[in-house]
Amino acid sequence: MRRGLKISLVTVTGAALTLSASACGGKKAETGSGDGDGKKTLKIGLAFDIGGRGDQSFNDSAAAGLDKAKKDLNVTTEEISAKPDEPDSDKESRLRLLANKGYNPVIGVGFAYTTSLVKVAKDFPNTKFLVVDADQCKVDGANVKGACFSEEQGSFLVGAAAALKSKTGKIGFIGGVNVPLINKFEAGYAAGAKKAKPSVKVLPAKYLTQPPNFDGFKNPALGNEAAKGQLDAGADVIYHAAGGAGIGVIKTVAAAKKWAIGVDSDQYNLPAVAGAKEFILTSMIKHVDLAVYDFVESVAKGTFQPGTKKYDLSNDGVGYSASGGKVDDIKAKLDELKADIVSGKITVPTK
Repeated sequence: MRRGLKISLVTVTGAALTLSASACGGKKAETGSGDGDGKKTLKIGLAFDIGGRGDQSFNDSAAAGLDKAKKDLNVTTEEISAKPDEPDSDKESRLRLLANKGYNPVIGVGFAYTTSLVKVAKDFPNTKFLVVDADQCKVDGANVKGACFSEEQGSFLVGAAAALKSKTGKIGFIGGVNVPLINKFEAGYAAGAKKAKPSVKVLPAKYLTQPPNFDGFKNPALGNEAAKGQLDAGADVIYHAAGGAGIGVIKTVAAAKKWAIGVDSDQYNLPAVAGAKEFILTSMIKHVDLAVYDFVESVAKGTFQPGTKKYDLSNDGVGYSASGGKVDDIKAKLDELKADIVSGKITVPTK
């Protein structure tokens, strides 16, 4: 750990956001401040997606990257979370607030921040910005980085695991919100299942909400009801890509003593599902933490490059977990499929 480490975590209230967001844009942000031994302190501003830190899924993976930066680098941080069903103007105000307060770099977590972040970045050319899950893997601006992931590749592997472990020959998928990003999870999952066992039946996907309602990423009760429906239809393995709402999926599937598949982080290790962990087959790992840390480190070292970076199986940006040993007997097959995807022998669909 470097000397002079400074760590502070500030919670911003809605009132502060409202007042500060009205400040004029275009302010030149400071890169950071010096500390006692002459080292520059990066001030990192991070805006979470709906659910924020503690969602035990996507946002928490981003938080893990921020926490690693706080441990390894000389930084201070400020965090703000999105609100359900908010307009893009709120996201723009949130990012503008951080930039106006001198935070540099600034991070927006979630595809919904893409448009607002690119817009705000134009007014703060000296501030570096990152959007995690850049919409359509596209960003614009000399000071903007976009991190995107091949979720379909990791989902292909857990789909194969689901098919190989299913006893009923029926497996299910539950998505949080019906958007192109989550459609990638569904497409990869179904393709992997059919590749591993062509006879398997993938039940029609269930999406918890339709945009602009994003409650499907945070309401466990919705996940609970959807899981009951797929269990009743005969599924004995269910994969969720529903953020915090997926906790309801896991608990309901485990209560029925069937297999659940987690997402984003290794959900076998989550305290919230400790009583269900014996029924978590695997999780599709999406290393949002790596993307956040890579970006912060590049700014700290002066190696930042604009544009997008894809995280996939070739650079371990996505993958699957083996916690609990539930897939040990099929790991060789899963790793064979992974190698075929990395080599280009298998092309995983995104729709």
